[in-house]
Amino acid sequence: MEKYTRRDFIRIGAGAGLALATLPASPEGLLAAPNPDLAIARNGAAGPLVRKAVEALGGMGRFVKKGQTVLLKPNIGWDRLPEQAANTNPEAVAEVIRMCLEAGAARVRVLDRTCNEPRRCYMRSGIEKAAKAAGGEVRHIVESRFQDLPITGGELVTSWPVYRDAIESDVIINMPVAKHHNISGVTLSFKNLMGLLGGDRGALHNHFMTKIVDINMAIRPSLTIIDAWRIMLRNGPTGGSLADVVEKQLFIASADRVAADAWAMGLFNIDPNTVEYLRIAAKRGLGQLDLKRVKIQEINLGV
Repeated sequence: MEKYTRRDFIRIGAGAGLALATLPASPEGLLAAPNPDLAIARNGAAGPLVRKAVEALGGMGRFVKKGQTVLLKPNIGWDRLPEQAANTNPEAVAEVIRMCLEAGAARVRVLDRTCNEPRRCYMRSGIEKAAKAAGGEVRHIVESRFQDLPITGGELVTSWPVYRDAIESDVIINMPVAKHHNISGVTLSFKNLMGLLGGDRGALHNHFMTKIVDINMAIRPSLTIIDAWRIMLRNGPTGGSLADVVEKQLFIASADRVAADAWAMGLFNIDPNTVEYLRIAAKRGLGQLDLKRVKIQEINLGV
């Protein structure tokens, strides 16, 4: 296995002790932050909403510094149109790219290991066109760029092939779409990171709740932005029928992916305290599950 640099282990933590500076190591750290821990922007177009949500956290400059390489990980997994809510909203992806470049990023790379045919997914989702127009580098997965990564602290998964762009980037921004999933119930930020994995991802669905936390022990996003502009309530993750989609016009942003997923569970009328992977993740120190201890700011552009 290739030798890892210091940057590799800052970006892809080999254990819970390597958490990023932007993600407080304890709930007490979250409560002491001058900015809200979690921001929710409602009622407006996708671009302005996602910008307002990130601005509420302190702006993209809190997460992205001049000259850094950013990996933006939306969901591009499915051969679906934006209206079908199987993939991340392309307008929001473009706005995040623009914010990263405004903050001084040297480059913003956009990619996903798709489930359907990659070129159709990238095109039909609208993400490839929107990302390129905003100045992003849209990349298709090349199998030779997966590299085995050790996962210290993993209970059932102790190593897994991870895409080198995730290892080499200075900043990872995780940008899932909120939707139903026929195996995990709901797919949000934790599951979205599976698009950075090689190997037999189907093997992770056995004992999924533990294994998905193991994977998230290794891949550490600086920022999580959940797209709930449209959400898929049934027949996920592929969907297809507009009858399964509800327009919420909402984005959630946080440096704490546990808190972000916990809040988003409410969109599906799920008590986050009943979700096993969130309980495991909180116990391992990956974030705050108790939303009463999370400082939340809501912005309503429709008022």
